[in-house]
Amino acid sequence: MTRTQNIIIRYIILFTGLLIMAFGIAVVAKSNSGTTPISSVPFVLSLIFPITFGQFTCLLSILFMIAEFVILGRDFPKAQLWQIIIGPFFGFFTDLGMYIFSPLNPSAYWARMLALLIGSILMALGIYLQVAANVIMNPGEGAVKALAYKFKIRFGSVKVVFDAVLGITALLISVVYFGDIRGIREGTIVSIFLVGFLVKIWSRIANYFDFEKKLYPIKMK
Repeated sequence: MTRTQNIIIRYIILFTGLLIMAFGIAVVAKSNSGTTPISSVPFVLSLIFPITFGQFTCLLSILFMIAEFVILGRDFPKAQLWQIIIGPFFGFFTDLGMYIFSPLNPSAYWARMLALLIGSILMALGIYLQVAANVIMNPGEGAVKALAYKFKIRFGSVKVVFDAVLGITALLISVVYFGDIRGIREGTIVSIFLVGFLVKIWSRIANYFDFEKKLYPIKMK
């Protein structure tokens, strides 16, 4: 396999991961059990303004990338400037997922939890594929990594605080505008822990079948 073929395969895996992750976010949003923390602000804003969930997701991704650049300054990897293309694709995939799963509207509690589980499984697979591609970071994860690097704090610790801030921000916007809580429910809290656990499961499955070695034997620096 040539280096060019290796890179092409990695980008195919990256965008496949983005698509699957966006579909997972859509399923969780349609589960009526609360959105994921990373998508909570775009979701609540989409309930207020005539802009779609995906469009707000795109805008937030771009803001995350700008924040990354500001935090890191000269240490910002030039290759990660290509993150700018993630936002539009991620936003489009999210809206596509919301359209495909628009008939999904579970009312029974067990059905909502099942939809939450399925959405979380899809999200975890999408996140794993993006990490495995090892080319461009998702701006959301990139912002967390930048904060962890700048303040010398563990990535996992920053991620929990980052998600909490997003969730609280969405909650405040909802309460101020609607007078009640929308988009934030028990599923939001569950997904914080569930998705991370499921990413580890997908990683172990992939390692067992030597997924990465078989698809692209050439390592990226």
